Amino acid sequence: MWQQLIKLVKHEVLPALGCTEPISLALAAAIATKYINKNNINRIDAYVSPNLMKNGMGVTVPGTGMVGLPIAAAIGAIGGDAEAGLEVLKNISPKQINQAKTLLSEHKVNVQIADNNTAIYSQSNIYTNTDHVRVCIENSHTNVISIEKNGKIIFKADKKKPNESNDKSIINHTSVKQIYEFATQANFDDIEFILHSAELNDALSQEGLRREYGLSIAATLHEQTKTGLLADDLLSKVIIRTTAASDARMGGATLPAMSNSGSGNQGITATMPVVVVADYLDSTPEQLARALILSHTIAIYIHSKFPPLSALCAASTAAMGSAAGMAWLLSKGQYEPVDMAICNMVGDLSGIICDGASNSCAMKVSTSVSSGFKAVLMAVNRIRVNEGIVCDSVETTINNLGAIVSNSMKVTDTQIIDIMSHKA
Repeated sequence: MWQQLIKLVKHEVLPALGCTEPISLALAAAIATKYINKNNINRIDAYVSPNLMKNGMGVTVPGTGMVGLPIAAAIGAIGGDAEAGLEVLKNISPKQINQAKTLLSEHKVNVQIADNNTAIYSQSNIYTNTDHVRVCIENSHTNVISIEKNGKIIFKADKKKPNESNDKSIINHTSVKQIYEFATQANFDDIEFILHSAELNDALSQEGLRREYGLSIAATLHEQTKTGLLADDLLSKVIIRTTAASDARMGGATLPAMSNSGSGNQGITATMPVVVVADYLDSTPEQLARALILSHTIAIYIHSKFPPLSALCAASTAAMGSAAGMAWLLSKGQYEPVDMAICNMVGDLSGIICDGASNSCAMKVSTSVSSGFKAVLMAVNRIRVNEGIVCDSVETTINNLGAIVSNSMKVTDTQIIDIMSHKA
């Protein structure tokens, strides 16, 4: 079981450059141009699911200085690396960016909502004078399901969804206690890889404090620690260092984030609070790795209870993962505070909505990790919420949250997308 969990974490915790929704469309476009001469593109027609449209409308595409799905499709087609997955835009050049912007200025790129109810779906149609290539991605941000050229099928994936694989299903047959045992008892050599998440996301955090990105939330808070309006304590450090990474990511920084469950912000939120607390405690690399593997696996476990994109801001559930990691560090390895911290967060922060990926995501990240730190302090003092949707069992509590997101919040999601579409 532990080896399956390790394989799952390696599948779900990956480097990603930029917000993964527009990046998914950029990847579809990049793959399409493998089969044509990209210098002869005369039209790009793209179709995305409603949730992917929601998360791609207001976010900056790395390196371009522009917001939205059209520039993602254009730069993916012109300069994307089709073999790089979520880092598809890592090698784009200024010349390619200018070419992509020219396609937009000439009105050759069109992005519409697809007639597809799958949470994650992107379709890129690239046209030249002689060829038409269509690439479809579905169910996860890099899962190519079909490639067609001039009406002929080049590739068609097995109908079995990635979510139905044995690797992913293991998370549905485990518990928080079993994840805790895995994180604390697995061989260090087997989980040491998770330290790369600390390296990538801490570098992104430093970049977010070095330059102005997005709404500059972290820089603003950091400045107020100097004026005395905000204390320069551990809570502030957790919020500032985590939010700085989100500021940079959403503001178009050209550094990758280590993602979780297909989201850079979830990866940042599952990583940075644990890194900051480990720094504060002067933890060993092994202690940090165990806290991080606990955090990331818990985040994957909770996110598996609802759709990959929904009306719930999943930074809040990723923060439940980092709350588990912080609780483990601050309680010197005890299980009960881990259980309690998750339940406290569900009792506090179970309804924060996702209204699309944008610079304001960093505000939701800051709110989530603040709630997580508070939940941990309560848990370390053996104080636990047990009202409302929070039950005696942490697993039942998480399932209750998942049921609300999967069922009741579908209406909320429809309303959010309707509001944003009319606004656009």
